[in-house]
Amino acid sequence: MARKEYTDQSISALKGADRVRKRPAVIFGSDGLEGCKHSFFEILSNSIDESREGYGKEITITVYNDRTIEVDDRGRGVPLDFNKKENRYNWELVYCELYAGGKYDNNKEKGAYKYSLGLNGLGACATQYSSEFMDVYSYKGDTVYEIHFKKGNPASQLKITPIEDKKLKRTGTLTRWRPDLEVFTDTNIPKEYFLDVLHKQAVVNAGLKLILNYQTENGKFEKSEFLYKNGILDYINEKTGEGALTAPVFWDMSAKGRDRDDKEEYELNAQIAFCVSNKPEHLMLEYYHNSSFLEHGGSPDKAVKRAFVRELDKYIKENNMYTKQDKGSISFVDVQDCLVLVINSFSTQTSYENQTKKAITNKFIEDALCEFIRGKLEIFFTENMAQAQIFANQVLINKRSREKAEESRIDFKKKLATTNDLSNSVEKFVACRSKNPEIRELYIVEGDSALTSCKLGRDAEFQAIIPVRGKTLNCLKSSYDKIFKSDIIVDLLKVIGCGVEVKTKSKDGMSMFDLNNLKWRRIIICTDADEDGFQIRTLILTMFYRLLPTLIKEGKVYIAESPLYEITGPKDKIYFAYNEPEKAEILAKLEGQKYTIQRSKGLGENEPDMMWETTMNPETRRLVQVNPADELETQRIFETLLGDDIAARKEFIALNGPKYMDRADI
Repeated sequence: MARKEYTDQSISALKGADRVRKRPAVIFGSDGLEGCKHSFFEILSNSIDESREGYGKEITITVYNDRTIEVDDRGRGVPLDFNKKENRYNWELVYCELYAGGKYDNNKEKGAYKYSLGLNGLGACATQYSSEFMDVYSYKGDTVYEIHFKKGNPASQLKITPIEDKKLKRTGTLTRWRPDLEVFTDTNIPKEYFLDVLHKQAVVNAGLKLILNYQTENGKFEKSEFLYKNGILDYINEKTGEGALTAPVFWDMSAKGRDRDDKEEYELNAQIAFCVSNKPEHLMLEYYHNSSFLEHGGSPDKAVKRAFVRELDKYIKENNMYTKQDKGSISFVDVQDCLVLVINSFSTQTSYENQTKKAITNKFIEDALCEFIRGKLEIFFTENMAQAQIFANQVLINKRSREKAEESRIDFKKKLATTNDLSNSVEKFVACRSKNPEIRELYIVEGDSALTSCKLGRDAEFQAIIPVRGKTLNCLKSSYDKIFKSDIIVDLLKVIGCGVEVKTKSKDGMSMFDLNNLKWRRIIICTDADEDGFQIRTLILTMFYRLLPTLIKEGKVYIAESPLYEITGPKDKIYFAYNEPEKAEILAKLEGQKYTIQRSKGLGENEPDMMWETTMNPETRRLVQVNPADELETQRIFETLLGDDIAARKEFIALNGPKYMDRADI
């Protein structure tokens, strides 16, 4: 193989649009859909910056079904004409030159922007470079300037047209473009993304109306509007309604400082809103800086963690609220589990982690926010004793619950620890010969008699069996402590082998689940076709729903249908009917012939060959895959039948009970 030379002539530089078109991930963080989304956000950011400076209170976004996007604001109109200072046209500087724009001067008197979301001078140019085409219209009252681009290059001269009709005179910028599939691997931005972004921007830009016109496949436009007159305070109220433990608190701050002694001083403004809730659906920590949603937080998140933990810990100690049973002090996890908080900050100088603006790293912002929040919390706890007690008590409840859950996790992890031979560690478990999880099946059967029938009727190569003794614990109503003390549940989980998913308020919970450790291709619930069997089946399904929902989502859980009737026809041929219509169909075929019919026996009374044919033979058995498609409906049914809402259960029985009266034992 010939060696390639690496010389002075081997070095080359990307020029013009190729700087983005060939390496979009450098600017947008990805060359896929995430990068395409960010290119849209860059254009939207410029319009939002105009609004923040007081120019325009409405931005309209139109998304066409050919993936063309349009952003139309009522700002001052982007400068496109000749720039004497730079001796170039502004359209070239803004849309064809990286690191050019009107946001580099932090001096309010000199710069066009004080607080800006787009500040690096990259967004408009990079988005233009990465577009199939881009059309820009800048309205300056009685004149409209327009310029057009294709594939990152100018496609027209600057056109300046007077606006004669007084009704059409306006200011603002309209940008229409289509992201280029030659640049991004995917440009099909879903509607949900636009809705989410506009919602967030409305939250942190009080009084700004954001309108989305989204064109569907049939050509019609669906319109959505977002407006929060009081910004983050309205958002907190919307999120919690009247269900929070404390009323929302709103603070406003401003400060000046520098990230390092030798760095330039800059300004910081911030609004902070929070309340306390014990409802998981309320809980959130959201940070925005210069209108950008900080998905990874950075400086504000660090400030919140430091301030809330220190002040709450101090309050709890001063009021002797820790007990001898408490193991150490509170952590931020305990605070987060009851905190609904939004911070909306702005600064004249910002250090983003990268161009995608998902975290900021300013040391001054972190320290200033921490100091401010600590001071305000100290005053708040002094002046609002009732709310302070509620907050501290809930944090302590979360702490003790976390510690108890951790103890349970450790204890349960020990319980789940097994040897390679489950037959020795799980009572009455009947193993199969195969060790291949791609073919193995686990039958969960009802009682010892069914265990014997299944054992004799199975294919021992790949079918294993575990019996449940009596009625399984109702996992929906039971605490994790009680669940993990149930030998039946622990044995089932040991045999299944992939751990357990335990939901808590905190995001990480105490999950010990790993789907890769699942030992079975199918887990089959096999119970009698009577009321007791149905109840046991429901309780086992509830265990999966509460502790192993992923197995349902992955289609690993099945129900073995048992026949309701055995019909013996001529020559002692046996037919099995699994429901009433099947019974009627079989009897119609046997019309005029002698036959006997009887309700099918319990599984424990079946002969091995019948058990094989009806329940275990892959060629003839009937399995129903537990379908997770309608998870909300499944949750509703489980909670109605097995939860604490007695009124809902009575209503369900009243509505559905008459359907089963013919099977009641009266």
